[in-house]
Amino acid sequence: MRTQIVHPGADNLRYEIRQIVEVARAIETTGAAIRWENIGDPVAKGERVPDWIKEIVTQAAGEDLSFAYSPTKGLDETRAYIAHERNLEGGIQITPDDILFFNGLGDAISTIYGALHPKARVIGPNPAYPTHSSAEAAHAGAPHITYRLDPENGWKPDLADLEAKVIGNPDIAAIIIINPDNPTGFVYPEETLAAIVDIAARHDLFIISDEIYSNLAYLGSGMRKLASVVGKVPAIAMRGISKEFPWPGSRCGWIEIYNRDQDQNFDRFARSLLEAKMLEVCATTLPQKVLPRVMGDERYYPYLETRVSAYDRRAQRAVEVLGGLPELIIHPARGAFYMTAVFREGALALDQSLPMAPQVEAIIGPYLGDALDARFVYHLLGNTGICVVPLSTGFNSDLEGFRFTLLEPDEQKFEAILQHLRGALAAYLASGAQARPLGVELAAAG
Repeated sequence: MRTQIVHPGADNLRYEIRQIVEVARAIETTGAAIRWENIGDPVAKGERVPDWIKEIVTQAAGEDLSFAYSPTKGLDETRAYIAHERNLEGGIQITPDDILFFNGLGDAISTIYGALHPKARVIGPNPAYPTHSSAEAAHAGAPHITYRLDPENGWKPDLADLEAKVIGNPDIAAIIIINPDNPTGFVYPEETLAAIVDIAARHDLFIISDEIYSNLAYLGSGMRKLASVVGKVPAIAMRGISKEFPWPGSRCGWIEIYNRDQDQNFDRFARSLLEAKMLEVCATTLPQKVLPRVMGDERYYPYLETRVSAYDRRAQRAVEVLGGLPELIIHPARGAFYMTAVFREGALALDQSLPMAPQVEAIIGPYLGDALDARFVYHLLGNTGICVVPLSTGFNSDLEGFRFTLLEPDEQKFEAILQHLRGALAAYLASGAQARPLGVELAAAG
């Protein structure tokens, strides 16, 4: 081309959660069975959408207006329902005009970072959800800035690290919270949320709180939405139905904008999001029509409680099975349906490996780079067919580990996945020149 056409941040766009699928699909052609623990799609994993939700969707699809445009902000009755629901929680009070619908939160994330001033930076958690971290890095044309979630402290944020980076980088304009967190399953305690709000207030920042899993927080987790503690700090909360109903194919998400009247600059930014949406016209109508009918049904929250209790049970079992490996740090998820295991420093080495068929070894060979946790993940895939995601390359982290899902609805299959994972971990960690004394662990793993 006669002129450069690639955005300078394009190389920062990476989504290994799906990228590893290409490798797994190639392995599948050899006849190997793949166990998909890499992506958070409950429906693809086998969770059944209740018949009563399907009936509501079918009824709405039979209405002619479900085929029409919605208003740019979203259907009036749906935004009114969401505002009423939020206001019942007793925190900040919002109106339907504070809500803006998007075609999934991926659309919202792209719009938010695309609307930011080129110099404005947003600091997010480490490990980082790649849709946020990649979009922010691509917007800035520079590596994403992160604050540390501490695996030695149950994944609580290192607030001193967060504030030091805010002070040290005057271009930081906002803080990202993902609550419940993806990839760790951590739920931010109320006092931690309040402390982050305080940091934002003292340094004149706004907050982005991704709460896509907020209604999938476990009993006793202490989950609180940002709206309950945000005070007068400008903020954007992000919600959606893809994980809740679950209906990931609906691509239906929305943002709730708080305290735009507290800062003229933030108010102008909020208006720019609406203007960007006007260029797109609107978000998809059908899922918006369905939302208040499903969430307002008396069966909805008991249905969610059943799902959440299953995730909680699997999370506890994962710690029981994997927690005995001394090279791992692992905490039970308290929300969402993911867990993360971290390797202790020095546990991994370049010469560790797992046996696999020669044709499978040829497939994974080109992907075995220098990232030690990614090497484990690809060996795990080649040896067992279990597909998980490495922390370092998949979640923009300096930690070495992997994320797996809690979505397998068949409890016997989930138990088998855990046992195969434990056995593969023990064998991998005991391999290589720096063999670890894991003979007992390997024998226990079967």
